[in-house]
Amino acid sequence: MRDIIESLSRALFLILNLDGELRDIILLSLRVSGSALLVASAAGLPVAVIMAFGRFPLRGLFVNILNTFMGLPPVVVGLFAYLLLSRSGPLGFLALLYTPTAMIIAQAILALPIVASLSHSALVSVDPIITQAATTLGATPFQVSMAVIREARYGIMSGIMAAFGRVMAEVGAILIVGGNIAGYTRVMTTTIALETDRGNFTLALALGIILLALSMMITLVLNGIRKKERVEPQR
Repeated sequence: MRDIIESLSRALFLILNLDGELRDIILLSLRVSGSALLVASAAGLPVAVIMAFGRFPLRGLFVNILNTFMGLPPVVVGLFAYLLLSRSGPLGFLALLYTPTAMIIAQAILALPIVASLSHSALVSVDPIITQAATTLGATPFQVSMAVIREARYGIMSGIMAAFGRVMAEVGAILIVGGNIAGYTRVMTTTIALETDRGNFTLALALGIILLALSMMITLVLNGIRKKERVEPQR
């Protein structure tokens, strides 16, 4: 028990003094996950809009596949990205394996179905009266779509925040494609796994506390979005 308390106190000391190694790991984690989220949102939102407003064969099948991909195992995504980026893979000539870019690609693959699926659910849940009113007022199909998107904005934001929470806590895929290289591809989750194996609980605890704080912040933002979504229609 004493060892745990000592490790916890040293971890808090590292956080309060913003240790250089700790800072670099946190900044890399935020950069990788943030970039992956931007890529996933840029690709996932158009997919959600097409699925919500498009009328094409097998649309229901594509929606089901999208929903299924929300539960993609990270290690499978990591294996797929590794095969894609390895020297013998189709993108091997780019030499991206074991780089932050490879980690961004893996996390973007994980986040995209979450953003697309939850955004699609938000769009199709919008009251049909919105569409009918916009059409009656002479809106073009594009304007009708924008009106629905505006109405579903809180649900879309919730989907994006949920995807961010997923990629921030991910370890399997980025460990495979990033290699957990010190000072280059070592992020919070992979460092926690490594330092725990080494018995260096001080750094692992410090990063764990920060990761929990980030998770709590994401949860608070999600709750705030949902609360605002419930309150706003009443105005």
